[in-house]
Amino acid sequence: MDGDDFTPEGGKLPELKLDARQAQGFISFFRKLPQDPRAIRLFDRRDYYTAHGENATFIARTYYHTMSALRQLSSSTEGISSASVSKAMFETIARNILLERTDRTLELYEGSGSSWRLTKSGTPGNIGSFEDILFANNDMQDSPVIVALFPVFRETQLYVGLSFLDMTNRKLGLAEFPEDSQFTNVESALVALGCKECLLPVDCEKSLDLNPLQNAIRNCNVLLTEKKKADFKSRDLAQDLGRIIRGSVEPVRDLLSQFDYALGALGALLSYAELLADDTNYGNYIIEKYNLNCYMRLDSAAVRALNIAEGKTDVNKNFSLFGLMNRTCTVGMGKRLLNRWLKQPLLDVNEINNRLDMVQAIVEDPELRQGLRQQLKRISDIDRLTHSLRKKSANLQPVVKLYQSCSRISYIKGILQQYNGQFSTLIRTKFLEPLEEWMTENRFGRFASLVETAIDLDQLDNGEYRISPLYSSDLAVLKDELSVVEDHINNLHMHTANDLDLSVDKHLKLEKGPFGHVFRISKKEEQKVRKKLTSNYIIIETRKDGVKFTSPKLKKLGDQYQALLSEYTSCQKKVADNVVRVSGTFSEVFENFAAVLSELDVLQSFADLATSCPVPYVRPDITASDEGDIILQGSRHPCLEAQDGVNFIPNDCTLVRGKSWFQIITGPNMGGKSTFIRQVGVNVLMAQVGSFVPCDQASVSVRDCIFARVGAGDCQLRGVSTFMQEMLETASILKGATNKSLIIIDELGRGTSTYDGFGLAWAICEHLVEVTRAPTLFATHFHELTALAHRNDDEDRHVSDIGISNYHVGAHIDPSSRKLTMLYKVEPGACDQSFGIHVAEFANFPEAVVALAKSKAAELEDFSTTPVFSDDSKEEVGSKRKRVFSPDDVTRGAARARLFLEEMAALPIGEMDGSQTMEIATKLKADLQKDAADNPWLQQFL
Repeated sequence: MDGDDFTPEGGKLPELKLDARQAQGFISFFRKLPQDPRAIRLFDRRDYYTAHGENATFIARTYYHTMSALRQLSSSTEGISSASVSKAMFETIARNILLERTDRTLELYEGSGSSWRLTKSGTPGNIGSFEDILFANNDMQDSPVIVALFPVFRETQLYVGLSFLDMTNRKLGLAEFPEDSQFTNVESALVALGCKECLLPVDCEKSLDLNPLQNAIRNCNVLLTEKKKADFKSRDLAQDLGRIIRGSVEPVRDLLSQFDYALGALGALLSYAELLADDTNYGNYIIEKYNLNCYMRLDSAAVRALNIAEGKTDVNKNFSLFGLMNRTCTVGMGKRLLNRWLKQPLLDVNEINNRLDMVQAIVEDPELRQGLRQQLKRISDIDRLTHSLRKKSANLQPVVKLYQSCSRISYIKGILQQYNGQFSTLIRTKFLEPLEEWMTENRFGRFASLVETAIDLDQLDNGEYRISPLYSSDLAVLKDELSVVEDHINNLHMHTANDLDLSVDKHLKLEKGPFGHVFRISKKEEQKVRKKLTSNYIIIETRKDGVKFTSPKLKKLGDQYQALLSEYTSCQKKVADNVVRVSGTFSEVFENFAAVLSELDVLQSFADLATSCPVPYVRPDITASDEGDIILQGSRHPCLEAQDGVNFIPNDCTLVRGKSWFQIITGPNMGGKSTFIRQVGVNVLMAQVGSFVPCDQASVSVRDCIFARVGAGDCQLRGVSTFMQEMLETASILKGATNKSLIIIDELGRGTSTYDGFGLAWAICEHLVEVTRAPTLFATHFHELTALAHRNDDEDRHVSDIGISNYHVGAHIDPSSRKLTMLYKVEPGACDQSFGIHVAEFANFPEAVVALAKSKAAELEDFSTTPVFSDDSKEEVGSKRKRVFSPDDVTRGAARARLFLEEMAALPIGEMDGSQTMEIATKLKADLQKDAADNPWLQQFL
């Protein structure tokens, strides 16, 4: 490989130097590796790494952005493509594959010639072996979770057994639930758990259609790992768990007895993560039953629509809700908890209010807020430090950092104790009492005593982590012997200075280096003493910075010193290993500190955000899901108003039961419909997370789920059309939403023909109003849908009592110039016209195109409320007729069409032969045609 190759970033590519024999040996080994299209395999060549074959091509294309980074290893026909990777680039690749992508795994090999062994392997769900590289210079913002799923049919009902593993927090969980054909429960569980990798049996029951499940996994940006069904076994599960779970085995047996299908999933996880192979896991895990109904459910579409998570294309940190709300101070811990809270909004009114009480306390007390921020900034990542103690390679550094971080807790306690406002009782029970419990002499006190006795804390200023000589009698003896030899060396230093007539330290320096103890003088001084130097001393080297030399006495004393130091280091390592091991037994203390401090950190982060915005946030009033309304006065989109140069125009949202629980919002594109409905979703989510909200005043009735249909994103890259993605997301809403959910839908039906799109939009609205009955914001370009609201006054037909109302985003057209001005205000009432052509003028369309569009629109447009089907038999054959239907035609037609589709779907086709099926289907169609005789909309449907 040519050593003068450069990457696009300007760094020089490491040179791959292998002779023909070495190259042939390596190629022979490489070709025997098992095929795994997901694995990126890197080979450690000490100063750099290499990748080969398809991996080399992937790295050249993805990270170097040029194929010129590729070189051929071996000129024979057996040669393979290769790419060399520097240590800095290796860190970049590892972070991208394990923390950002979810379609690759990483393997690291060590060795030489044809003998290599796998030393590290990582997946997005299991990053443990690469943690030191991934987080050497970056905080750990998320705790990756692996989920195993076991779907099964029982008596015509689909069930899913779920198990999850969080290796960062050493936690296992189990859940079991009935599922629908779209796997909506699984999707919301993957989102809530922050899942990065999902195990699935490759040979499921033939009756199971796993395509929707695989789509749900992909939608959540999760790596799918297929394993044999035989891996999903539950034999000896209680016995295996008994070794790794903290506490006695009986509660574990009781928990396992509550499950059937989840046990196989848990068995697959234990095997895949090899938890039993690592004895540092023994007695350190906890296991829990996971309840899907503990938190607000969010699917992947809602996460995207509400911009909850950070994205690689974000123009700044305020672009996502996480980026905006992350004002945390601790290293990593607060960020991870915030990440979890945003995906697990609360449902319990009291729990939400407890968080809001704490945020209010911190908002109203600037001294409390500043004091907490100042102290929390000095707290290291206690979770990761505790994790480090359990590694076989652990040293004294995490022990000292844990001691330093936990020692700050007394200051944090003092700050909390100074608060005497209305929430003093909450602060005492929620934070002060747990901190005091774990700070006692018997808990943290014992750890602090160990550190203060065992570690030489005076050496920390020099960046050294040493065992105190007083802690071990063996160390004390060796330390004394070292001191004696050091005194002899210092005396010799002074004696040599006198002998050469040089001043100590100023002219004659004593140094320790690769040659042991040596003297050094400048070249200028060397000329003065050259004669004596050459006759009585041994010159080691001469360089620009001076001459280094020694003497037989110094060499002897230096050798003694090195021998004692080596013995001291060996003895100290044994003592240090013991201190690390004992420190690890305090992990429960550290875990409790971490939980309290990270919660405090996120709550102060909410308070800091609420007070530091140009327009302060307010505390929302929270009511139970079966009472109260959703009223947001002067609401704003938190991420949008935080962008530079944006003067955000606030809007009111009044979702009131029986009046405006279902809102149809019309108006021009770019008028603010999408922003408005998204900001309502974001405000509700923030409120249920326990944060203040960007409003003048807010009241929120707790929602069990937020469903969103607001754009198809990158679905085409996955081979799914925009319209199909629209339908899939809408199907999830229709199947999963309840009257306690919040639904936001934007421009549904745009991906197909006008008539089909309008028909679907109308039918879906009717279903949401009559069946689902959830508060809904339905933004649409079909102005005819506004007729739904007029049914509130129709006394002849049963109409839902949830309350349908029309709103529109304001726009002004200048009467003389016909120019459009967006007002970005949401106002009551329907929009009576389309502004598409005006928006085209906004985009500087050519004048001729705009003029033609206006003339064609004038020909086609007709907003009358009567059907325009002429009975004039003299009408010319083939002439075009305007097809605009009355709301009554559409309502009756859509209801009849839906009945037809439901009857077709309900046919037990599996139990009937072909002729029976055709006979019944023909009859159903004939009945539909008969009913369509007096309904123009239904005729169009047919």
